Amino acid sequence: MDGVDVAMIDTDGTTISSFGPTGFHPYSDAERALLRRALADAVALDDRAARPGALADAERLVTEAHADAVERFIADNGIDRRTVDVVGFHGQTVLHRPEHRLTVQIGDGPGLSRRLGLPLVHDFRAADVAAAGQGAPLVPVFHRALVASRAGLPRPAAVVNIGGVANVTWLDGDAEPVACDTGPGNALLDDFMMERAGLPCDRDGIHAARGTVDEAALAALMAHPYFAARPPKSLDRNAFGRPALDHLSVEDGAATLTAFTARTIAAIADKLPRRPGCWIVCGGGARNPSILRALAEATGSQVVTADALGWSGDSVEAQAFAFLAVRSLQGLPLTFPGTTGVPVGLTGGVRTLPA
Repeated sequence: MDGVDVAMIDTDGTTISSFGPTGFHPYSDAERALLRRALADAVALDDRAARPGALADAERLVTEAHADAVERFIADNGIDRRTVDVVGFHGQTVLHRPEHRLTVQIGDGPGLSRRLGLPLVHDFRAADVAAAGQGAPLVPVFHRALVASRAGLPRPAAVVNIGGVANVTWLDGDAEPVACDTGPGNALLDDFMMERAGLPCDRDGIHAARGTVDEAALAALMAHPYFAARPPKSLDRNAFGRPALDHLSVEDGAATLTAFTARTIAAIADKLPRRPGCWIVCGGGARNPSILRALAEATGSQVVTADALGWSGDSVEAQAFAFLAVRSLQGLPLTFPGTTGVPVGLTGGVRTLPA
């Protein structure tokens, strides 16, 4: 919920010809507060089209923020709109309960398409969830294209995206990808820092670096039954509730939650076809040295950031949804039995044209 990432790529939906510019449109403190209220109001949803409470205002915010971000991106980079074939728009996930065949991403796709005057693909998760899939993660097919373009990586390779929730994609040559949400990414740590220190995150992992992991509290968190399940599996951002860490200082709480993120990622290694030879980290967590150190310690393997490989780690998700939009237009599968648990490879996304 830090803002809107924008990226341009040239792709046929299978390979990536080139990477274009990237951009970022930050949310203000007031806008992030509205999104947090929307998350709270979404807990009671049982209809993915309903927008009670703060959800309606948050959906307008998300739509307008994306429109502003794309328009500024086009202007700043001198892009001719006629060269843009499609926009991939994920929206903001506010509820994800695949066990109830329910996933909710707010954002008005048709409205955004009209505002931009461009074709658009949105609502990427619904078809997978309707087919009894987990609906997440969606980016493994893009991770596969990225890894295929990079010679010399130890195999198997695991690509880890640490956003609000962390997810991993296991890749080994021509084998079908295996993927799942591993556990909390930044969500619990961000929420803890906001509640205890009034900060949106533990920037650069400074507080965690000063703290000590409470092993008893960590063991209680690791006892959650989710971690015993094998992939594919997925999580809601709020699946773990509010951890009982009031007895800890800000520093020790940050250290404990950082270790929780790292160890839940590392724990998936034993449930993969073969242990990864390297872990490639992207997303916001890649900017947190404390998470990277904890992950290297927990896995005992090589941990590198996407940026270190020449990828744009902060923009991987934006690039992925551009890639997925092209695959959707071509009817290519977005999800697979090994990534979300659908019976067969399945395409998805809703296509809309500007009126």
